[in-house]
Amino acid sequence: MTHRSVLIAGAGIAGPALAHWLGRHGTQATLVERAPALREGGQTVDLRGAGRDVARRMGLERTLQDHATHEEGVRFVDAANRTEAAFASGAFGGQGPIAELEILRADLSRILYEATHPHAEYLFGDEITQLSDTGKKVDVSFRYGPDRAFDLVVAADGAHSRTRDLIFGSTTDIRAVGLTTAYFTIPRRPSDGTWARWHNATGGRTATLRPDNRGTTRASLSYLSPPRGDERLAPDAQKKLLRGLFTGAGWEIPRILAAMDTADDFFLDAVSQVRMSSWSRGRVAVVGDAAYCASPLSGMGTSLALTGSYVLAGELAHHAHHSDAFTSYERILRPYATRAQKLPPGVPRIASPRTRAGIRSLNTVLRAASRPRVAQALNRFLVPPADTFTLPPYGLQR
Repeated sequence: MTHRSVLIAGAGIAGPALAHWLGRHGTQATLVERAPALREGGQTVDLRGAGRDVARRMGLERTLQDHATHEEGVRFVDAANRTEAAFASGAFGGQGPIAELEILRADLSRILYEATHPHAEYLFGDEITQLSDTGKKVDVSFRYGPDRAFDLVVAADGAHSRTRDLIFGSTTDIRAVGLTTAYFTIPRRPSDGTWARWHNATGGRTATLRPDNRGTTRASLSYLSPPRGDERLAPDAQKKLLRGLFTGAGWEIPRILAAMDTADDFFLDAVSQVRMSSWSRGRVAVVGDAAYCASPLSGMGTSLALTGSYVLAGELAHHAHHSDAFTSYERILRPYATRAQKLPPGVPRIASPRTRAGIRSLNTVLRAASRPRVAQALNRFLVPPADTFTLPPYGLQR
């Protein structure tokens, strides 16, 4: 690899993964993270297909398995908590609604950090405020630290990337899919068990409870809604909105709403995808959700982040000029990202029916999906295209 200094914005998933692979190819990266420390919030994410292959090549698969949530599957339940349909984690070859390897986002982030901080520089509690591509370097201004210059800058700070927007501005297409979701952690009850539970209420409302490996339960509340800026409201206003929308919805929603008020990791966002006509401009590139967020509905976000980081680092290692590396990275990965962003027809509306009749119909289809012939027909709806990409065999220094 041509010796380069690389600044990565974001220390979540894609950023540390990119730092790992840059280090394996002989380049030390600097990561800047706006949070003062690793973020502890976040829900369960899954590793599938090419993403799990990347974790295996990183030598982290066993560690990730040791920190898995070990969910046994997902049950779709009615207001009385009776199971309408169920899918074990091994369904659809382990690639169904609940993958065989599910892990808390915070645990995955920490594992990646621990694997990279010996050979990468981390700057917590700071952020990039200005980028100037001189053609030979990128001059970077930080909110708190001194100005520095890097050969390359990579934005890996999520779908709402501030770093990306400094260069690409309003050219990025952030496309809402018509669903808003709130995530937070609540106290666990023995009745929560080892299966995730999904409940549909009328009006396009859904609630989920998922066991974790920390003795707590991860809750979510989702509702169909046109883009209207709910994600920009203050947290207290968002909670008031959710109480108004979900009060009287039944099941365990009163418990969820009560615990929501004291949750210290409450987060609400409009579910969206990121579309970009180009993933690089000059000496600046984007990776992960900042470049091609497929939304949580795709089941592909983590796998795309890991795979994209692997490919970007590999292409930088095998091209003397960064523009050639960026072009090749996009050529190789874009078809995979495009497949991930093609949500099944009717999603999210099909999974969030507005009427009781719609909920009954959904449950009927889900029950039928346990039959082999029907399952094959529903493969597109229940199995993300995670295994439709073959990792290039980049040579490594160590």
